[in-house]
Amino acid sequence: QVQLVESGGGLVQAGGSLRLSCAASGRTLSSYAMGWFRQAPGKEREIVTAISRSGGRTYYADSVKGRFTISRDNNQNTVYLQMNSLKPEDTAVYYCAATISVVITTARLYDYWGQGTQVTVSS
Repeated sequence: QVQLVESGGGLVQAGGSLRLSCAASGRTLSSYAMGWFRQAPGKEREIVTAISRSGGRTYYADSVKGRFTISRDNNQNTVYLQMNSLKPEDTAVYYCAATISVVITTARLYDYWGQGTQVTVSS
C-alpha cells in the first residue's frame, strides 16, 4: 500500500507559478511510476504529466508542454510538479498517482491516488 498526499495548491494570478508536492508513505516511491492528473468542474480527469520509476522517461500533455515540469526525489519519497506561466484553464483539482505499470499515460492503470489539491488561476 502507498499513501499519497498532495500539497502546494492555491490561488494564483495568470502568469504566476506554483509547485505541487506529492509525498508518499507506506512503500518506497522508487517502485512506482508517478503521474499528475487534473479534473476541472464538469470535465473528465485528464493526465497532465508522468514520470517513470527512474525518472528517465517523462510525458507531458500538449496543453502544459514548456510550462510544467515533473520531477521526483526517490530519497525523499516525493514527486513535484512545477507549474509556470499558469493560465485560467489550468484551474482544476490536481491529483498525484502511482503505478507499477510501464505504461504511464493511462489513468486506469494507476493503483494509488492522492486526495487532490485545488489549483485556481485567476485572470
